[in-house]
Amino acid sequence: MVVLGGGTGTFMVLSGLRDYALDLSAIISMADSGGSNRVLRDEFGVLPTSDIRQALVALADDKGEREIFRRLFAYRFHQGTGIAGMTFGNLFMLALTDILGSQLKAIETTAKILHLKGKIYPVTLDDVQLLARYENGHQVVGEHYIDEPRHDGRLKIVEMVTVPEAKAYRSALEAIKKADLVVLGPGDLYTSLVCNLIVKSIPQALKKTKAKIVYVMNLMSRFGQTYRFSAQDHLRVIEKYIGRGALDYVVVNNNYSFPAKVLQRYREENSYLVEDDLGEPKKPQVIRTDLLSSAVFEKAKGDRLRRSIIRHHPQKLAKVLVELLN
Repeated sequence: MVVLGGGTGTFMVLSGLRDYALDLSAIISMADSGGSNRVLRDEFGVLPTSDIRQALVALADDKGEREIFRRLFAYRFHQGTGIAGMTFGNLFMLALTDILGSQLKAIETTAKILHLKGKIYPVTLDDVQLLARYENGHQVVGEHYIDEPRHDGRLKIVEMVTVPEAKAYRSALEAIKKADLVVLGPGDLYTSLVCNLIVKSIPQALKKTKAKIVYVMNLMSRFGQTYRFSAQDHLRVIEKYIGRGALDYVVVNNNYSFPAKVLQRYREENSYLVEDDLGEPKKPQVIRTDLLSSAVFEKAKGDRLRRSIIRHHPQKLAKVLVELLN
């Protein structure tokens, strides 16, 4: 099984899948430009590591004394000038990159240290920025400014590209080629998912693979990316970048027992429930089931970025995906 994405959504998917006997690979976005990643890119000249770090933590062995390493890599500093907001995992991989002379070797070595239950591949090794073009002709460069807009967040994105053009990492393409099931999402539609689909050779690999492809529908829309988007709107964007008919399944949550206070917090951010208007198409097949986690997630101390408050339940989602694989 291959999971393609980045951020919190991919973290939740991998967290649920790691306890199954799977040949599991994660292909992770390398376009992040906000928070500590901005420092890593601007001051140290390395590729962003936050999404990679989240995937590493999700797949890390948590048995016995190894649990402390998993917690350590997720730890975010919240005090100190210059270090507040940084995670231990990002700083560790930065130091390891300097020692080994290669960011790729740093990722591979960290995976060994954490006794990873799967493999992690960057979608690209190229240093690129995201560029979004909006329906009014406005353009924005940088994942962070797309994700947390300074412009009118109700505007629709009509095109997204990387600057310069990004080439796919060979091992990521091989993983897609050999897969039995490829999972897209959940996560921010443009900055966690489409950012991978615009990397050269990734769409072609998805079209050629014999694997079944499943898209996990988001729970909420996102101001600045998917304002007032329905499920059909999400699907149209995915098919625009990988082609109509490429998806085999769409997995949709049908448990709407969201706490009223949480929905109010989302409304204050101009985010709303994603309406299921998919109907019953023959392809992709729509699978509706309870995927909702009852937990309400709060940001860690020192985290300055906007995060999802409600999320998919890792074990519920993993069960559905493994059933599709089988």
